[in-house]
Amino acid sequence: MFAERTQSVPALERGLAILEHLTKCRYGLTLSQLTRHLALPKSSVHCLLLTFERRGYLYRDEPSGRYRLGLRVCDLANTALEGIQLREQAGPFLSRLRTTTGLTGHMAILEGGEVVLIEKLEAPGFRVNSWIGKRMDLHCTALGKSLLAYLPDEQVEALVRSRGMLRHNDNTIGSIRKLKQELERVRKQGYSVDDEEEEINVRCIGAPILNTRNEAIAAISIAGTTAEIDAETRDGLIAKVKDAAAAIASQLMQKDETISVAD
Repeated sequence: MFAERTQSVPALERGLAILEHLTKCRYGLTLSQLTRHLALPKSSVHCLLLTFERRGYLYRDEPSGRYRLGLRVCDLANTALEGIQLREQAGPFLSRLRTTTGLTGHMAILEGGEVVLIEKLEAPGFRVNSWIGKRMDLHCTALGKSLLAYLPDEQVEALVRSRGMLRHNDNTIGSIRKLKQELERVRKQGYSVDDEEEEINVRCIGAPILNTRNEAIAAISIAGTTAEIDAETRDGLIAKVKDAAAAIASQLMQKDETISVAD
């Protein structure tokens, strides 16, 4: 009760909003852009940016005037990732999946109502626009669908209401009804697909990592071009992704884990 009555610190909330917004913009933003996007006073944003810069959390690219995340943020992120047992235990299986498919492998968890990428093993050739720590949409990514599919309907609806359903292109699922139909298919077949729903010419195949309670504690996926994942290769790739996800789950169970994403 006491925590609910305690007020948040406005300046800290603004500072965190700046950092969170910059995580979505790989090439950084200027002071004016941040002020406009966040609807905050320019003077307040400027002071916060200077503080972050002095502490190493941000740096300013002089030619462009854009602020980007600094190495101090990477230190914090790496510390957090080191505490995730799943990432270490799943690493060999994800590496083998990349080798056998020739495609980039990803692993993600659901955190704060968002899909958070906790591992990426990039394959040579096509470069996937993703990075560890990236927050991804729930409704139009293979990872997101695999994580959503094993949640109760009311929780799915609450997440969609809070996060929205951003329409990236004509392939993106745009209604909760269609999303629920897709999630039902994921549960029945044990895998998910992003068929150019987030990015044109990119396909992904995902599968959940399930615990003994049939809960998706994480998901893995492979990503490639529509030429790499087509009608001829699709079934074989699906089988490899599902096998890798099942092997990771089995490994955790053999270690007598409670199958939690963190210590």
